[in-house]
Amino acid sequence: MSALIEYNHVEISFGSTPVVHDVSFSLRQGEILGLVGESGSGKTTLIKAAMGLLGNNGMVTRGDIWFDGKNIPDMTEKEMRKIRGIRMGMIFQDCGASLSPIRTIGEQIIESMAAHQKIDVHKARETAMELFEKLHFKDGERIWGSYPFELSGGMNQRAGIAIAMLMNPSVLMADEPTSALDVVVQRQVVEEMLRARDVFKTSILLVTHDIGVVSAIADSVLVLQNGKMVEYGDAKQVLTEPKTRYTKELLSAVPRLRRS
Repeated sequence: MSALIEYNHVEISFGSTPVVHDVSFSLRQGEILGLVGESGSGKTTLIKAAMGLLGNNGMVTRGDIWFDGKNIPDMTEKEMRKIRGIRMGMIFQDCGASLSPIRTIGEQIIESMAAHQKIDVHKARETAMELFEKLHFKDGERIWGSYPFELSGGMNQRAGIAIAMLMNPSVLMADEPTSALDVVVQRQVVEEMLRARDVFKTSILLVTHDIGVVSAIADSVLVLQNGKMVEYGDAKQVLTEPKTRYTKELLSAVPRLRRS
């Protein structure tokens, strides 16, 4: 199967300082790829580059990021807006912080959908409820009518997944989606990402420092250290027979979530 998104010898710099060095990997349809490593290893920078969210000081200085036959670093902001949120969705580390505290989840869903297509309130609500049901949300009505501060951190994170999936994107970028959650809610979030993959055939690029989450969800793994590739391959192989000392140290340092 051909790659849905492909990084070829990517270097990313902020100002004149390279922070990601010669990174290459690909993501196929329906694949979940875990990007793992310590803080500052370049994980989040890699997914921000694909979303065009590096900011004014950051840029891809070498290599290519191919998506749907186009090289993302060569695209204009106008062209990126046609991809971001529609073809590529994103789950943030703290979805609650990215939501407006003075608008209900339902109002923010309507706004998100209206940014990409003409849609009325009733259709937006119907689409959201169908999605909540597919993701096994038992309290969709309450979520729709609630403000973020009325929901737990875990429920806000789960709502963030739903909002990211509203336009049925081909790729979902997940930036540390479980790091601020307790173990029980972590499992719920992991199960919902797996459900999104299974129901919508969505590919997921998962950024995490937690090898335990990767062992519970990923098909393949890329290990990063100081912006450089350390190890890349099938998740089972990397997690059970790591080839590098750094990967072995990561495996020994983090408790694992087991697949149910």
